[in-house]
Amino acid sequence: MTAEATATPEAAPAVLVLEDGRVFRGRSFGARGEAYGEIVFNTGMTGYQETLTDPSYHRQIVTMTAPHIGNTGVNDDDPESGRIWVAGFVVREPARVPSNWRAQRTLDEELARQNVVGIAVPGTRALTRHLRDRGAMRAVISTEESDPQVLLERVKAAPEMAGADLSGEVSTEEPYTVYPPEGVATRFRVAAVDLGIKAMTPQRLAERGCEVRVLPGTATARDVLEAGPDGVFFSNGPGDPATAEANVAVLREVLQAGRPFFGICFGNQLLGRALGLGTYKLVFGHRGVNQPVQDVHTKRVHITSHNHGFAVDAPTDGPFDTPLGRAEVSHVDLNDGVVEGLRLLDRPAFSVQYHPEAAAGPHDAAELFDAFCDLMDRSRGSAPASARPENAEK
Repeated sequence: MTAEATATPEAAPAVLVLEDGRVFRGRSFGARGEAYGEIVFNTGMTGYQETLTDPSYHRQIVTMTAPHIGNTGVNDDDPESGRIWVAGFVVREPARVPSNWRAQRTLDEELARQNVVGIAVPGTRALTRHLRDRGAMRAVISTEESDPQVLLERVKAAPEMAGADLSGEVSTEEPYTVYPPEGVATRFRVAAVDLGIKAMTPQRLAERGCEVRVLPGTATARDVLEAGPDGVFFSNGPGDPATAEANVAVLREVLQAGRPFFGICFGNQLLGRALGLGTYKLVFGHRGVNQPVQDVHTKRVHITSHNHGFAVDAPTDGPFDTPLGRAEVSHVDLNDGVVEGLRLLDRPAFSVQYHPEAAAGPHDAAELFDAFCDLMDRSRGSAPASARPENAEK
């Protein structure tokens, strides 16, 4: 969350104070003011505009580990949502002049325009190592107050990420539809529950012939199922999955109805909870575009894009029983063994913790959208005639 902030043409002194008392001083860029949130780091060397506009970063201060950010400026084509969602932005050296033919504004101008406070500090490497050792924690960036002790007291009064129910703050208020592009025939109808969806996700589905009806996070099971979709999708999103019991209840009804299901990130965590599994907060999380994930069956390794601070607690030694039938872990992170995917063996459902849509790349896992289409294609023939989309009310 960001306090009132005003743009400034000059770099003012700024200070970053962490919950454990660590202090970093630097200069401001973007807007002036104070920004509070959970501080995390992102290891991507590209895709900063995707990061800034990803709703999953709501109420987080993001530190970029790449030393030079802003090289390609900002444009109106690449945002993943209608606004910047990060609470604050930390870089080592913001680019003074963008060098890209698509740039419409500088990063500094865009942060100021959207009242997002940034800080440039020479010690982003030290900051990242500190967070790897101590874990993600609350923090503040300020261009107004210079006394670390005063800021530390304010940080300790800020809300924590554990227990935070945030998806409702980033979800669409009204349903909308994303249609296949011109020349692509409509093959499937998908109901997508927006828990913080990135624009590229329904676009990737639409490219494959899916007509995607995006629904608010408050959608009921009836809202999801009444149009007889070929498949149901649950998106990424911010906050603690343990707070999303209403969404979990909807997902259980979807699975019981036999609808093909695909979940990404937060959607993966909710599938785990729908199966009776627990979720837990990671020490510093996975954020970046260079995370190695292995398919448990094929042993194939994908380099993938991540943004998550919570994970599913599931057995990785083989299939296990759940109230909805047998399931198994489908993917694991090779860096730390974290569960990165789930698959039901008795129902048409799967999910992954990472981001196959990855607008800035990598695109190793884009085939998962094809897998979802294949799942809908195989399941369509076994659905009752009354439940098929061609027989649903229009």
